[in-house]
Amino acid sequence: MTAPGFDPVKFKAGQRALWNSASEVWSDLPPEFAAGARLLDRELLRLSGLRRGQRVLDVACGTGDTALSAAQVVGDSGSVTGIDLASDMIAAARKRADDQPHVEFRVADADDVELAPGSYDVILSRWGLMFSADRPALFRRLRELLTDDGVLAAVTWGPDHRSPMMTLGGTVLAARLELPTPPPGAPGPSGMVDPEKIRTEFTGAGFSAVTVAEFMVPFSVSSPQRYAAFVRDMSPPMMQQMLQQRFGDAGDPATWQLVAAAAEPYVAADGTVQLPSSTNLIRAVR
Repeated sequence: MTAPGFDPVKFKAGQRALWNSASEVWSDLPPEFAAGARLLDRELLRLSGLRRGQRVLDVACGTGDTALSAAQVVGDSGSVTGIDLASDMIAAARKRADDQPHVEFRVADADDVELAPGSYDVILSRWGLMFSADRPALFRRLRELLTDDGVLAAVTWGPDHRSPMMTLGGTVLAARLELPTPPPGAPGPSGMVDPEKIRTEFTGAGFSAVTVAEFMVPFSVSSPQRYAAFVRDMSPPMMQQMLQQRFGDAGDPATWQLVAAAAEPYVAADGTVQLPSSTNLIRAVR
């Protein structure tokens, strides 16, 4: 259930525009973030028990990282389908797939995609499910797409205060731009942080053997200044435009000095910024 007053149509339009604008960034992630993302992909493949010849659906696939990792495991006797609502993300994923015949990417919103029941042995999702406008309905739909005893493996962010790599810079930018705070329960990066609620939602959708385990991703950057540069690199053009309009320059020095200052408490003895961040590793069986 989403928050009162939530407009799913407006939300989806905003998400589509946001992720289309971010497709270039996600096609070439900063190395500090890419290392953590690869680690999570390995955990998802392990958790799912993925093996050669299986059929895989990657939900909210972005530019294809997880789907392409899965394709290496299932081989050409299996198949991988990635779906995402952002057409620019899908275009980037198709380019990276380099015409592999057993990999397909489609522009589709997981909340209303039409796929045949029982089509997949494994469903994967890295940082995607929490953006659903109707999670209970989505989880029921995903269960129907799995074969008997099929496995869903997904990862979401943990609580904001335990996920500084995700929240630290964004909190500073939101304050500088005076952005409204999303209402409790609204979909977004912090939409699936509570393990007990996650278990309840998947069980309520008919899944069995639901497990949710915290996994700390050891994000590290070389300095507070590099962290500020990382946040700027990861900020989509829409955010850069907002900074430009508000301060006359997307590179407004005061803004990025504040982001660097926010990282200071995380500086280790060697001068690096250590930002271990909480994620929820989810496994559920049809």
